[in-house]
Amino acid sequence: MKSYFITGTDTGVGKTSITAALAACIKKLGVDVGVMKPIATGIPQKSGFKSSDASVLSQACGVDDSEDLVNPVFMPLPASPYDVSKILDLKFDKEIIFEKFEKLKNKHEMLLVEGIGGIMTPISRDYFVADLIKAMGLETIIVTRSTLGTLNHTMMTVKTCHDYKIPIKGIIVNNYDEKGGTAEKNSPSTIYEITNVPILGILPFVRDYQNLEMMISHVEKNIDLKSLIS
Repeated sequence: MKSYFITGTDTGVGKTSITAALAACIKKLGVDVGVMKPIATGIPQKSGFKSSDASVLSQACGVDDSEDLVNPVFMPLPASPYDVSKILDLKFDKEIIFEKFEKLKNKHEMLLVEGIGGIMTPISRDYFVADLIKAMGLETIIVTRSTLGTLNHTMMTVKTCHDYKIPIKGIIVNNYDEKGGTAEKNSPSTIYEITNVPILGILPFVRDYQNLEMMISHVEKNIDLKSLIS
């Protein structure tokens, strides 16, 4: 059974909510699915995992994996890993990520790995999220928006995957607004027309995208989940 790396066109596109909903839905299908957030940055939570993203992912699929497995690297500042490492003079060995990744991959039937920021977010000066995906050897699922500007961001993300020879499972279009303008309404069909990358699903615009139950409902209705586990 395949595992996937969920990346996005940029920060705030909905990677965490969608990854969590995918994990919960796939678990409902009887699959032992694990989750991983290899690198997280931000203000540490006062309880539970330091990373709120890692907490959401872990709770969504009900795993009891330890924090050091789910989120081996946490950096306490909301910025790119490279910027945080410079500002706080922090260093970490990337090998710890791959060590935990292999443990999780061997523990579960399927693993969903959520990236940080976009595909070219710098982890170090010369090592990017794309390098991490490539090293893990995973197919990627790209999460994008339907708003104005998404074509540029999506094409650049797809091109980067091609340049790195990262296989793409498909694209999920998030926050699609049927009442939106011309750009919003046409973006999914145009993305497919230009990239020839399958659109795995189109999720509707919701104000509270952090409402996991709502996101689970939308994912179940709008994404062919069986195509991800076949």
